[in-house]
Amino acid sequence: MTMIMTMRSMLYLQLTLALLTYSNTHVHAFVVTNTRRNNLSLHHATTTTKEDSVQSSSAAAAADRIRSSGCGIPVVNSGNCELFDPEEEGKLQGTGDLGERLRLAHKYVPVATHSASSVGTSNVAGSSSGSSSISADLEEAQHWLEYLDTDVQTNEATGPPTNFAKPQKPVTATVLGQAKIIGDDAPGDIRHIIMRLPHGFHYVEGQSLSVIPPGLAPNGKKHKPRLYSIASTRYGDLLDGSTVSLCVRRAEFYDPVTGVKDDSKKGVCSNFLCDSTAGAEVQVAGPVGKTMLLPRDPTTDVIMVATGTGVAPFRGFMHRLFMENTVARHLFDATAWLILGVPTTSGLLYEEEFNAMKANAQDGRLKINYAISREMKNLQGGKYYVQDVIAENADEIFRRLENGACMYFCGLKGMMPSITETFEKVSMERGIEWNAFLKKLKDNHQWHVEVY
Repeated sequence: MTMIMTMRSMLYLQLTLALLTYSNTHVHAFVVTNTRRNNLSLHHATTTTKEDSVQSSSAAAAADRIRSSGCGIPVVNSGNCELFDPEEEGKLQGTGDLGERLRLAHKYVPVATHSASSVGTSNVAGSSSGSSSISADLEEAQHWLEYLDTDVQTNEATGPPTNFAKPQKPVTATVLGQAKIIGDDAPGDIRHIIMRLPHGFHYVEGQSLSVIPPGLAPNGKKHKPRLYSIASTRYGDLLDGSTVSLCVRRAEFYDPVTGVKDDSKKGVCSNFLCDSTAGAEVQVAGPVGKTMLLPRDPTTDVIMVATGTGVAPFRGFMHRLFMENTVARHLFDATAWLILGVPTTSGLLYEEEFNAMKANAQDGRLKINYAISREMKNLQGGKYYVQDVIAENADEIFRRLENGACMYFCGLKGMMPSITETFEKVSMERGIEWNAFLKKLKDNHQWHVEVY
């Protein structure tokens, strides 16, 4: 296991070096986040400023003004709260602590308790009166792409971006790097690929994009687009909002009799992507998809079931909820549960990342169950699959679904018949009429399936 982990770490390091060599822009935005109950707005702040340069604002900045100002990229004077006044509109909520926090920076010590009756007596940044009922720290965070699916004035959902480019008129993305992310003894070849998207091409977690491989099909026409689930958040693996990541299995065909690989039947698009190098140009279209979006309510449990590369959208979910410094992460107050099926331990995808997420998550916020089919046995002594995890945890899954959890499935379409059969069986054992229960889940937008 140590050897496998070391090898993977080296691959990630090589990929990182390739990215740093090829990419010359990496934008950092600094925000003060507020609660979901208040409107979410964008701003840029620095850690040092003069107190008399802080100006109050009576209302949240309009969306068009934010976008015209660079969507959080610092193109206005820093430190003067032109776009957002955290004293009045943010987490500080008129506590008067902002000036002291900026002046003292890391030396600032939050006051644990204040008199509730004095809250709001000072709302001018810099006039720290020591009167506050709550305390909140300024934090470096990502917030400048939240407008993609949220009205920044009302905090209402607006729907995800779609069809920046259509397959008939694709745009060009550029490969920044790629790496194999499973061990050599694991079956197949799975790659993590990062591409730079053209300006304006944005997406949200759970969406997909199309790749149009180069060349012509045997019929002399252009190849048909291949749809891939996006494996990154809207901010991308480089956190600058301009990249997209894919998790791609190389499609190969082996003769069932001779066992010899037949390259004439290999997957055109997957092999093109898996063989790509930094600088390669890729024709892409999209984004598309509204089926696999995260629930809006941060108190909703998220249950994710994946086989193989079907983990791609769930990697995006989990980075958003447990790794990136976003409002979504800070507000998430539920449980995310990943059930991932792979054939061997060395074939576990993104294991190191998921381990880091578990370390970041508060107790009970993240659960992960692996179904390693060739190494684990189910209760009947057979191979262990994701449906076996579902059967063994049926009581908890049904309880969470009854309480409003959203359940997602992604992977090869062959996974769903066995999963459906398992749900029918465990439902009958509990006196639940499965078809009626499933209809209720679909009507409540709690059941999400994306298979291929």
